[in-house]
Amino acid sequence: MSLSQEAIKTLSHVTTATITTVLLKKGLRNVWMRGARPLKLGQARLVGEAFTLRFVPAREDLATPESWSSPISTRTAIETMPEGCIAVVDAMGITDAGIFGDILCARMVKRGVTALITDGVVRDVEGVLGTGLPVWCDGYAAPPSVAGLTFVGWDQPIGCGGVAVFPKDIVVADQDGAVLIPQAMLDHVLAEGPEQERMEAWIVDEVKNGAVLPGLYPMNAETKARYAASKK
Repeated sequence: MSLSQEAIKTLSHVTTATITTVLLKKGLRNVWMRGARPLKLGQARLVGEAFTLRFVPAREDLATPESWSSPISTRTAIETMPEGCIAVVDAMGITDAGIFGDILCARMVKRGVTALITDGVVRDVEGVLGTGLPVWCDGYAAPPSVAGLTFVGWDQPIGCGGVAVFPKDIVVADQDGAVLIPQAMLDHVLAEGPEQERMEAWIVDEVKNGAVLPGLYPMNAETKARYAASKK
């Protein structure tokens, strides 16, 4: 993992909502992965580099139980996941075939994977929750992956929830879902994210003290001056 512990610590205090605002100001509108919701409420905000996996629609000669023993399989992919990564899985939004179950998730925990994020679903939901692996997905289903999907590869560009994800892009996930930070934008988000959080916390305090919104959010010149003075 090339993502520094300092960067992880900083981003763990920046909400996905704030990150989308910071990136929107730089022209990036499509960074929130649709369908990837926390499987369990109360999961901590997590940060990691993306390790990508890709499924395509099921094809009967390829999507078989025998394919699980193939060199190109989810099993093989999991064994190449680096510690600290976040597995981001392109399931094309298919919700009637679970991409991973409890056994695969348990192995990911043993490998030190930070989280699983997908626009698809998992299976064996009680067992998956029992592994302790934090999961963001679009629900759960009983059938296995081969009932609706063919696994084709890992560590390559994918689309997850309508977002282009490249290996080693940065992913932050919290109760609002999962957001992508392109590698080239990481330093910008690290610089602007904490300041955006401080500013909005100050605005919330102003609202609690009875301030009206016009001129406060967004700030006019007078409010900016008061905010600047509050930081000294």
